[in-house]
Amino acid sequence: MAESPEAGKKIENDSPLDLANWQQQEIRIRLGGGQDAIRRQHEKNRLTARERIAHFIDQGTFFLEIGLWASWNMYRDWGGAPSAGVVTGIGIVQQKRIMIIANDATVKAGSFFPMTCKKVLRAQRIAMENSLPLVYLVDSAGVFLPLQDEIFPDEDDFGRIFRNNAVISAKRIPQFAAIMGNCVAGGGYLPVLCDHLLMTEGSGLYLAGPALVKAAIGQTVDSETLGGASMHASISGTIDFREKDDLNCLQRLRQLITHLPELSDSTNEIGKIAGNLFLVPSQSSPPLNGETVSDDGTGHNKEKSTTLDSHPSSQPEIAYLPPVDVSTPRNKIDKAKWDKFVTSPEYDVRELIELIIDENSPFDEVKQEYGQTIVCGYAHLGGQTIGIVANQHQRCKTASGMLQYGSVIYVDSADKTARFIMDCNQLRCPLLFLQNVNGFMVGKQMEQSGIIRAGAALVNVISNSVVPKITLITGGSFGAGNYAMCGKAFDPRLIYAWPTARYAVMGGEQAANTLLDITLASLKRAGQNPEADELIALKAKVKSAYEEQMDIRHGAARLWVDRIIQPEDTRMELLHALAIACRAISDQPMRVGVLQV
Repeated sequence: MAESPEAGKKIENDSPLDLANWQQQEIRIRLGGGQDAIRRQHEKNRLTARERIAHFIDQGTFFLEIGLWASWNMYRDWGGAPSAGVVTGIGIVQQKRIMIIANDATVKAGSFFPMTCKKVLRAQRIAMENSLPLVYLVDSAGVFLPLQDEIFPDEDDFGRIFRNNAVISAKRIPQFAAIMGNCVAGGGYLPVLCDHLLMTEGSGLYLAGPALVKAAIGQTVDSETLGGASMHASISGTIDFREKDDLNCLQRLRQLITHLPELSDSTNEIGKIAGNLFLVPSQSSPPLNGETVSDDGTGHNKEKSTTLDSHPSSQPEIAYLPPVDVSTPRNKIDKAKWDKFVTSPEYDVRELIELIIDENSPFDEVKQEYGQTIVCGYAHLGGQTIGIVANQHQRCKTASGMLQYGSVIYVDSADKTARFIMDCNQLRCPLLFLQNVNGFMVGKQMEQSGIIRAGAALVNVISNSVVPKITLITGGSFGAGNYAMCGKAFDPRLIYAWPTARYAVMGGEQAANTLLDITLASLKRAGQNPEADELIALKAKVKSAYEEQMDIRHGAARLWVDRIIQPEDTRMELLHALAIACRAISDQPMRVGVLQV
C-alpha cells in the first residue's frame, strides 16, 4: 500500500535540537491523511477533526494536545497512521476544561489501529484521574480489519474503551458524544454509553451496515432507514439531538457545556492563577458563523444548513503552543538560559528549577547535603505548593569524600527521596519529577550497602503515593532509574519530555556491546567466526538500531510520553499540567507495603 507524504515519514539524521525540523514534522502529522483526504472530507460537507476542535473550543485559547506523535513511523506497510488517526487533548469550552477525543476521518476513514485504542484509553484515563468532562467527536469506520487481532480482545484494546465509558459515567464525570460521520459495529456503543448523544444528518449509527445486513440475513435496507439521524431521533429514540451539519452540532455541544456545574478549576489556587494567565478569553466565543441554534421542539435544529467554507483563511486556528505570561512575550524568552540544559555535559539542576518555579518563590531544599545526586524540595508553581524531585546532573562529593556521579541514584539519594515523597503525601502536596537518570549505581560496594533494598523502598513509595504526580524527562531515562523517577508505569497524571530525552533499558554503547556479545556467541555456535572488520560493522549496525529506538519520538509513538515540548516552554506547560492535576487530589491516606529496612 502506498504511503501518503504526510504519514509521518522518518527524516534521517535530524537533530533533536533542530526546532524547525521538528516543527515541520509536527505540521505534516497534523495534516492527517493529507490534502487530498482533507478535500474529500470537505466534499462531504464535513469538517476535519482539527477543524471541528478549532470551532468547538473557545477562540483565543490553547489546545493541550495529547499524543501527537502516536504511531510515528509505525504501520508503514499500511501507509502509516499519522497521530494514530485520532486527535486527543484538553481544550477550553465555555471557560471549562474539557478532554476532547476526535476521530480523524482523513486517516483510513477514522479506523482504529492498535495505537488508536491505546491513545483513546490514555485520554480517558487522564480524564478520569483529573475529573475532566469528555467530548467524543465520532467519525470512524471502526476497527482496521487487517490488524483486528491486535485491536479486539485484550484488556487494553477496543473493548476497554466501552468499559471505561461505563466506569466514567458511574464516577459522575460528564460525557458527550457527537456523531458526525460513520459510527459502525462495536464502535456504536461508545456514543450510546455517553450522557448525551448528538448526530448530524447524513451520518450513520448501526451495528451492521446495509451490505453486512444483506449478507447476514438477506435484508435490503438503505443507510438512512437502517441507522440515519432521522430514524434514531424519531423511531429508535437513541439520540438526543439531531443537527443539520457539523457547525450546528458543535454549537449545540457548546451550549450543552454551559449547563455543566462549576468545576474545581475555579476553586483551587493554581486554577485561579492559570485563569488569570491563560485559561479563558475575556468573554465566550460568539456563535459559529454568527448563527444560533433554533430548536423546533423535536430536539433538532431546523435552521438552514450552513455551507462549510473550506478556504483556510475562513477557519479558526488552533493554538498548539502555550501562551506565556503577558510580562514575558514568547519572543522575549531568553532561550539561551534553557539551551544550557540540553548542551552542557554537566549542570546544577537547581538552576533549572529556578527557571520553572514562581519568580518570588524560594526553593526549600530538603537534606541538601545528603543524597546529593537527587535534589528534593518545596517551591511554588502558579501559587501552588509542589514537591520537586530532580536528578542532579553534576558530580557530587559526600561528607566522607566519596565522589558520586550525576544522574545516578545511590543508596543515600534513594533513601532521601523515598522519605521526601512520603512527606509530600502527608502534606497533600503534588509532586513534580525532573527526570534525567542513567540508573542505579552498581558494584560490590553498592550491593553491600543495600542498593536493591533502597531502590525497592523508593519504588514502593512512588507506587503507593496518592498525590498528583507530573513527570518531565529532560535527558536520559534509563533502566530502573525510569521507575524510581516516576516513569509511565508509575501513574504520572501527565508525562512530558524534551526533544533531547532518551528512553532505554541502558545506554547505547553498553547495549551495543551486550547485544554484540550475544550475536557473536550465536554466530560462533553456528560455526561462523567473523573477521575484525565484520565485527566493527556489526557493532555499528546494532548501535544504530538501538539508538533509533532511544529517540524520544519512538517512545512518544508508543505513548510512553504524552507531549514532547521545547525546553523554553517548560514553565507554562507545567503550569497547565499542574492546573489539570490539582482538579482532583485524593483525600485517601497513603499506605505503603512492606519496606525492607
